[in-house]
Amino acid sequence: MEAKKKEHLKLEKQSGLYFAIGMTLILGLVYAALEWKTFDQIINGTFGQLEIPDSLEEEIPPLVQLLPPPPPKIQVPEFLEIIKNDDPEPETFIEPTEANQNTEVASVTSIEFAEEETPEEVIFINVEEVPVFPGCEKSDDKRACFQEKMLKHVRKNFKYPENAIDMGLQGKVYLQFTVQKDGTIGGLKMRGPHQILESEAARIISKLPKMKPGKQRNQAVKVPFSIPITFQLQ
Repeated sequence: MEAKKKEHLKLEKQSGLYFAIGMTLILGLVYAALEWKTFDQIINGTFGQLEIPDSLEEEIPPLVQLLPPPPPKIQVPEFLEIIKNDDPEPETFIEPTEANQNTEVASVTSIEFAEEETPEEVIFINVEEVPVFPGCEKSDDKRACFQEKMLKHVRKNFKYPENAIDMGLQGKVYLQFTVQKDGTIGGLKMRGPHQILESEAARIISKLPKMKPGKQRNQAVKVPFSIPITFQLQ
C-alpha cells in the first residue's frame, strides 16, 4: 500500500531543526526584553545651580556688648556760699622722721655681738682643727698625717678571713666612724658585699688608738671620717 504523503514532505524529519530555530527566537526575544532601555525626555528650560565656594570661612556674628550706664551727673549748685571761720583750729605739724645734717647721733657705749653656736659635729674636710692621730702632734700638716697614719694602721692590722678565702669572697667595704669629743672611736657604719668582710673591717677600726679630738672655734666637736677597705684575692 502506498503512503499518502510524500517522503520528503514529512515534518518529522526536520523537527530538530525547527525546535532549534524556535529556541533561538525565544532566547532572542528574552534578551531583547532584558536589554530594553527607556530614556526620559529632556525638557529645555532654566534650572537652579548650587554654588560652592573654594574655601569655607566661618562667619562670626557681631557681638553686642552692653556698656554700663553712665555715672550720675553731679549737680553743682548755682551759687557757692563761703563761710569765714573766725576761730580756726591750729594745724597739726608732722615732723619728718628722716635723718639730716642736723640730726643728733646717739653715742654708742658698747656693742654686743651674738655668739655663733658651735655645731655638734663637723666633717673631716671642714673642721678647723682635725683630730690628731698619735704620732702627728709635731706635724705641720696634721690632716695629711692623719690620713697617712690611718692607711698604715689598716695595712698593719689587715688579715684576710680564711672562710672568706674558702668562699671566694672579695670586694670593697665602705666604713664611716666618728672621733668623739673625748678622742675615742664610735658611731661605726659599714656597707660591704658580705658580712664576713664587714666584720673584719670593723675589727681593724676597733684597734684604732685614742686620739686628740678635733676642734671648731676652740671647742671639741665630733668629727666623722670615711675610709674604704678593699678585700681582693690574689
